[in-house]
Amino acid sequence: MALLGCFTTVATIPQDHLNENLKKNLLKTSITLGSFHLIQEIRQFIYNPKKWFLNYWNFFDLGAYLISTAASIYWLRSNNERTSLLSFSCLLLDIKFLLFFRAFESFGIYFAIIVGVAKQLISFLVILFIIIISFAHAFLVLLKPKLAYVLDQPTINDDPNNPWNLNTTYYNQINGTTAQNASFIQAPDENTNMFTDYGTALFAIYLFLTGDPSALSNKWPYKEHPALVVLIVLFSFMIVVFLMNLFIGLLNIAIEKDNNRISYLMHKAEILVEIELFYLFPFQRRWEAWFPEVIHYYADVVKAREKVKEMISKGEWNINDFPELKKDLLDKLNIQYNPVNSEIIRRDA
Repeated sequence: MALLGCFTTVATIPQDHLNENLKKNLLKTSITLGSFHLIQEIRQFIYNPKKWFLNYWNFFDLGAYLISTAASIYWLRSNNERTSLLSFSCLLLDIKFLLFFRAFESFGIYFAIIVGVAKQLISFLVILFIIIISFAHAFLVLLKPKLAYVLDQPTINDDPNNPWNLNTTYYNQINGTTAQNASFIQAPDENTNMFTDYGTALFAIYLFLTGDPSALSNKWPYKEHPALVVLIVLFSFMIVVFLMNLFIGLLNIAIEKDNNRISYLMHKAEILVEIELFYLFPFQRRWEAWFPEVIHYYADVVKAREKVKEMISKGEWNINDFPELKKDLLDKLNIQYNPVNSEIIRRDA
């Protein structure tokens, strides 16, 4: 929170309202705090690289600390603010501030749902992304300019995809008569035809997906371009109508499946372990007031049994961690487990 306060203060307040010495002190403080948190991330990575990569929230942490620290160093050394770096830094730091609420049950349940749903729908999102980039490729091949042109100089030719031919043409009228030999063409820009390269074509298709068809409308006569009409209809039906509604349905199913308190408690346990390992001094870990020898916790037997079976079926039940404790838990839940092939031998109710 201190890093968020220092960095957003210097990035948000207009520079003419901020004292130069105060600005430098805030940037130096941001660099110090950001470096400290980066060191903690490196320690977590060294401790367990696989676990660090599998935790999606670590990437938010790394991005927030790394970009804000780099932006502060660049600004302090060059006295030149990079607004793009500042913008993304503030965004990631704000999200990081939001992640602090994961430890509270009323908020943590929703974070657990977000992570669980993302894991279940990642394959569907990959399929959706491949289909979108395929349509972007098809539109690019169909609508890219065929002849050379320049934007800063009128280039008139027979290419229907030439940005100069796509913009509005204005004719001069004198006494109700249109002068055909005197016309004005609105100068095009890089967004007139967004299908000149693959990057802008992909962004145009994304805008179309979100309900903005301006990149494809009122530029090409549809009667003269039936292939364009076919692609628009296919994209609208396959992506906008079918796959997006399917995505919403799968999202509802995934939310219902992960809407439980157990997932939140598992995430909270991971947060507590991270704090104990990397943010506490050794003498603090020995305080019995914080870490009693025995901790009693009530858990519903039916829900606990279902969660353990789910972890076993997904291959998440590692018997090497706390083997005696896990064996005792399986006995109390009436679950017989074969660790050789990860098979549940008996499923007692």
